[in-house]
Amino acid sequence: MDTQQQQSAIQGAKVLMVGAGGIGCELLKTLALSGFQDIHIIDMDTIEVSNLNRQFLFRRSHVGQSKAKVARDAVLRFRPHINIRSHHANVKNPEFDVDFFKQFDVVLNGLDNLDARRHVNRLCLAADVPLVESGTTGFLGQVTVHVKGKTECYECQTKPAPKTYPVCTITSTPTKFVHCIVWAKDLLFAKLFGDKNQDNDLNVRANNAASSSKETEDVFERAEDEDIDQYGRKIYDHVFGYNIEAALSNEETWKNRRRPRPIYSKEVLPESMSQQNGSTQNCSATDDDSTVSAMPLLGLKNPQELWGLTQNSLVFMEALKLFFAKRKKEIGHLTFDKDDQLAVEFVTAAANIRAESFGIPLHSLFEAKGIAGNIVHAVATTNAIVAGLIVIEAIKVLKKDADKYRMTYCLEHPSRKMLLMPVEPFEPNPACYVCSKTPLVLEINTQKSKLRDLVDKIVTAKLGMNLPLIMHGASLLYEVGDDLDDIMVANYNANLEKSLSELPSPVINGSILTVEDLQQELSCKINVKHREEFDEEKEPEGMVLSGWTQSPATNGESASTSNNENEKAVDVTESSSGPEMASKKRRLSETQPENHKKETENVESDDDDLMEIEHPVMVSKKKKRVE
Repeated sequence: MDTQQQQSAIQGAKVLMVGAGGIGCELLKTLALSGFQDIHIIDMDTIEVSNLNRQFLFRRSHVGQSKAKVARDAVLRFRPHINIRSHHANVKNPEFDVDFFKQFDVVLNGLDNLDARRHVNRLCLAADVPLVESGTTGFLGQVTVHVKGKTECYECQTKPAPKTYPVCTITSTPTKFVHCIVWAKDLLFAKLFGDKNQDNDLNVRANNAASSSKETEDVFERAEDEDIDQYGRKIYDHVFGYNIEAALSNEETWKNRRRPRPIYSKEVLPESMSQQNGSTQNCSATDDDSTVSAMPLLGLKNPQELWGLTQNSLVFMEALKLFFAKRKKEIGHLTFDKDDQLAVEFVTAAANIRAESFGIPLHSLFEAKGIAGNIVHAVATTNAIVAGLIVIEAIKVLKKDADKYRMTYCLEHPSRKMLLMPVEPFEPNPACYVCSKTPLVLEINTQKSKLRDLVDKIVTAKLGMNLPLIMHGASLLYEVGDDLDDIMVANYNANLEKSLSELPSPVINGSILTVEDLQQELSCKINVKHREEFDEEKEPEGMVLSGWTQSPATNGESASTSNNENEKAVDVTESSSGPEMASKKRRLSETQPENHKKETENVESDDDDLMEIEHPVMVSKKKKRVE
């Protein structure tokens, strides 16, 4: 195809962009400057202050407005004659169905979560529309092409899952700083400033003489006439002192572990906080809740400075006092937000005090914010490179130049003298339940497990179906939809509370279930295998799904491990490597450069472009693409 024909194909193409964040801003600009004339954008997010340093189409005056609309308006200012239509909505909304996707020649993804990516992948397969997928994390990036029947779909290979930590580890035996962050963010911050009625293990009392009768009450409840300094010290002593002593009372726990050190406020704080730092009532905080800060009151300016125990304790106290002095109306409804300066200061200080107690290295506010927000800080140049690569692959798709499709990896360090590593796309995985219709196998206790367990733990959580329909033979067991009458809804709800073997059409060993999502036009078969017992530690869900592309546990650690059958797991996303991935991928060189140690990563950049990096140097024997 010559240049004139190529330009004609570009100008005549109708393109759908999903995501208008870090990659999306660069992508929309590059599409417009490359000659594309008809572009639709879908993004449900609004602009935040933290976006402004790299999402260059946005300005401070745009904060709070739709990303899709502002991006459209910005590009139309320098390309006024092209058609750009913005949709401030969730791509999973019903109006974006298969028929909607069929009108496009190619779909370009710049999404920030796995669930939405799976949804778009399935709609593209159903609509038979090529998909160009992308993502960045720091200096790393990748662009992949997915064409039905010719290359693998997005779900053909394993995707690393967010890591979970057992609550017993978070509350009693932390060994990593991330454990302290999760404790400070999801337990302490939530207990103090969120819903106080929620249950968590912070209500543990010390069983010794130091405990007064008041400790039998809810320590987190502040009396109307209680001095804020006294209240703060009470919280400090409770969570860093009494609760640590309570944990130490279980000698068995510490036989092979380092014993933590209880820390009390009198050891690290001056007798009078007001004399030391002045009153928070007269602080210089602004009226903008997101910019209220304890740091200026304490003379702390550098977020990358490492605070000692005393400084962390002072920040803890001042931050708590500022919440009550400046943001009292929000208390009881707050959730942690990485863009909330005061929340980040409180969580950093609390996590560092706990880390000090357990002998874990302390971290700066800058580092703690990255961990708390599951952040790998974004590099704008990576987004620009990846956006350019997306457009290159989109043009190949429009030209139907299948022999030249490439998955391209953007590397942090040169490999074989290259920073951009192109490889041929994989062929469709014959074991993929999404594009190859391979049946899944579910091991489950059909007599004890309810239909609700199957729906929540398998159909929704693992298979990612939004509007599921479950059939056993000709019997419809469960369905979700707006067009159901009250009797049908009541019947399906009743089925949810029945064990599988007690359903109107009993599901037993050897049964075959058909599970569908009509919105995604996805259907798969599940072969049921009855199993009496499950390992509570290794199989906490009480069921095992085979054939589903879930990431293996890493570093010899279960993704959700608990020593308590009633234990809950706390989710947190962090960089991880999956050695099992190598056997399923292709190797481009026999020797692995030392500067490429991770083969997969599942992290969120502060650009909000969640991705899975698969380093090309780690992939195994090359597979031929289906022609």
